[in-house]
Amino acid sequence: MNKLSLIGLTLLLALFPVSLLAQAHNPHNLPDFGDASSIIISPQEEEKLGQMVLRSYRAQVPTSTDPLLIDYLDRLLKELAPHSQLTNRNLHLVVVLNPLMNAFAAPGNIVGVNTGLLVYAQSEAQLVSVLSHELAHLSQRHYARRLEQQRNMQLPFTAALLASLALLATDGGESGLAALSATQAAAIDAQLRFSRSFEQEADRLGMEIMIRAGYDPYAAAQMFEQMLRASRYYRRPPEFLLTHPVTESRVSDARNRAQRYPRQMHQDNLEFHLMRSRIRFEQANTAREAINLFEGELAGSSLSKDASRYGLALAYSEAAEVEKARATLAPLLEADPQRITYRLMEVDIYLSAEEYEAALKMLQDLLRQRPKNYPLNVRYAEALMKSGRHQSATDFLSQYVRERQNDPYLWYLLAEVSGLAGDILMVHEARAEYFILTGIYDKAMVQLRHALKRSEENFHRTALLTERLRYVERLQSELDY
Repeated sequence: MNKLSLIGLTLLLALFPVSLLAQAHNPHNLPDFGDASSIIISPQEEEKLGQMVLRSYRAQVPTSTDPLLIDYLDRLLKELAPHSQLTNRNLHLVVVLNPLMNAFAAPGNIVGVNTGLLVYAQSEAQLVSVLSHELAHLSQRHYARRLEQQRNMQLPFTAALLASLALLATDGGESGLAALSATQAAAIDAQLRFSRSFEQEADRLGMEIMIRAGYDPYAAAQMFEQMLRASRYYRRPPEFLLTHPVTESRVSDARNRAQRYPRQMHQDNLEFHLMRSRIRFEQANTAREAINLFEGELAGSSLSKDASRYGLALAYSEAAEVEKARATLAPLLEADPQRITYRLMEVDIYLSAEEYEAALKMLQDLLRQRPKNYPLNVRYAEALMKSGRHQSATDFLSQYVRERQNDPYLWYLLAEVSGLAGDILMVHEARAEYFILTGIYDKAMVQLRHALKRSEENFHRTALLTERLRYVERLQSELDY
């Protein structure tokens, strides 16, 4: 991934009018959303557009498949959403594998979070300040309101920005920024002035969300300070190109706004620090580098000694130092034996040692207690596959994927294990669904046609596949249009 400025992908998603962060021209009166914004694009159309953007985004940008991280962020968003003005709280999370500090909101209730955001955030409240900001964008329908300002130029502008999105996400900062400059020069200034007013609105409403949820309002200013410090280490585009201008005045505004409310000392959820350790472990170049990192924290200073110990157990397990991993994890398990994150670490150590029976037995016991738990279900499917129980894994995933049909990783796993089990028809079906969710429609159609050839004797399955093929053809034609 290229080293763009601090806001990196938010820039292009904001310019794509997707990430639109902000405050209306009157900071104390919210607009009536029954008027122009609803006429230009309905909530249903926003949802459809958002899903198109999400699929295209997944096709071009590496995203996380870590079930623990995804589950943590998803639960945190669900905790915050009731405190926002969102009427539709069905949110769609995408976790981006990018070390830069960033988050974005897109039409259709999509919230994107860079893994780097959790590394830069020093507390859960700081992370919450960013997520609350994005929820404020969604609740105020900033995309639809901005579209009202651009109705006469939307199609050419969007086409140009889709190209810029691909360049910025996959090529490099110079090419992407050059594309932006070349295609949007005439329109950017006015649009970003409007976006900055949206930013102010999202700052204000986001702080209200986090206060109602019981978090410290001063965390917003602290997070802006983190962003400001981090921005000094990256080359930044000109200020007028930024929809997230991180300035001393914005930090001061957040601090002054926080002073109007009583201080709330929200104790960090340990899961926040455990997820930070998972991300920092993944960002290390080698297991040995991660071991050195977490050993240093345990010997010195750390935001959470438990999280540093957990990270060290992860690193030892990755390095196949099984006994050291077990010994490192043992105090954590003894102190908190019901924590799923620790129990899955125990499972992972068993898998690293190829002790498959013990791993599967533990997962089965845990699933009897929490059958709906997403990380447990994913790890169980992975453990079945690693242990060579390919048909069992296929049967299990074929059922579970119906509960989470919009999860690309589950379809990817199902395709892989179906191939190992010799179920070629299921391979084609699962691959097709994976390609649909990642916006690669031509490959999805190829897989569906292969599946149709193999389902000729099954009338019901053939009918379903035929309808699915027509659906993908419509998606492709809409994209081409």
